[in-house]
Amino acid sequence: MREAKLEPDVVSCSAGISACGKGEQWQPALALLSEMWEVKMEPNVFSYNAGISACEKDEQWHRALALLSEMRKAKLEPN
Repeated sequence: MREAKLEPDVVSCSAGISACGKGEQWQPALALLSEMWEVKMEPNVFSYNAGISACEKDEQWHRALALLSEMRKAKLEPN
């Protein structure tokens, strides 16, 4: 995206996380979620849900629960 002079935003990153989850790629999904924080882009409920879903698809329950906890610390209400 940056090469095309497009700046990623929460929506595009959440879509990327979701796409990783659909491809059963939980590691890149979590890397993208982490990168959002690194660039001071606060993930939203959709970002976390996509990350949790990506973990669920590969039975990474401990990581999914960690994201749920992180979500609550960020004062986001799980849905």
